[in-house]
Amino acid sequence: MDRTIKTGLLAYGMSGKVFHAPFIAAHPGFELLAVTERHDKKAHTDYPEIKSYNTIEELLGDKNIELVIVNTPNFTHFDYAKKALLAGKHILVEKPFAATSSEAQELFELALDMGKKVFVYQNRRWDSDFLTVKKLIKEEILGKLNEVHFRFDRYRNAIGVKSFKEELVAATGLQYDLGPHLLDQVISVFGKPLSFYKVLGKNRENTKVDDYFSIHLKYPNDVNVFVHANMLVADVQPAFVLHGTNGSFVKNRADVQEDQLVKGVTPKDEEYGIEAPENEGLLTLVDSDGNKIQQKLSSEPANYLQLFESLYQAIVNEQPYPVKEQEIISQLEILSS
Repeated sequence: MDRTIKTGLLAYGMSGKVFHAPFIAAHPGFELLAVTERHDKKAHTDYPEIKSYNTIEELLGDKNIELVIVNTPNFTHFDYAKKALLAGKHILVEKPFAATSSEAQELFELALDMGKKVFVYQNRRWDSDFLTVKKLIKEEILGKLNEVHFRFDRYRNAIGVKSFKEELVAATGLQYDLGPHLLDQVISVFGKPLSFYKVLGKNRENTKVDDYFSIHLKYPNDVNVFVHANMLVADVQPAFVLHGTNGSFVKNRADVQEDQLVKGVTPKDEEYGIEAPENEGLLTLVDSDGNKIQQKLSSEPANYLQLFESLYQAIVNEQPYPVKEQEIISQLEILSS
């Protein structure tokens, strides 16, 4: 590698421990230099040489740190991202990048003024099931698409312990939790919609925030895309359903990376990112005689390390980062409407 990017994490909860630190450690172009831990000091058990700061301000004051990962609660993203840019750092910000498109635009413009780069952590572009869907669409296997569904279901009837997801603060509720994943996947493939219609719901007892959403996105050539998320689905539905002139594809959500990372499997392990065979998607095509031909499709191998490789190439070699600024603006225009 041409150089090593010294990196700081603003928190070492699940996201820091599971979604960031293992990839920074696995990529030879990064060094995990420091983390902020306000209370319990746990990072050193995984990374003995790491610096642990008591406050975000202390970490931002470390002149050796070039890249800061903003992985704090949603409502803090804008403020901490702004502070990091003003401190002269590149930033990688977890979803949601901000609460509104105007906040996002302010950060992009500030980064330009400061001569720094802004990146958004949309890791689920590198999910195995989505990569498979993306390949099907690119190769036009289903012909002209007419109806597409992306959904993310869970069953969590109780109010969660993470208050920033359950209280009426900025970027709260299910649409800001799972919406950025689903919308980013759609926008990365289809672009900005011509129009959209959004429905939110509050169904759990005593909930203050939305725990259901459905968004209908209209695209040229009569392509209709629907994204849904629901916290009260006991029988989880297929995550990807696509219909076109040549047939259909149905796939359950089965990307294994999060479960593997929690269990200590590393991004460099041979079995990392490989879906179980029983989770194959079902492709149904109709031939010229009207006969249905079905086959199971294995998912593409997946690794979030590709996101960090793109990040490295963007900082060091000025290569374009896959998640574009305008895509984030479009996403937040929908979420904040």
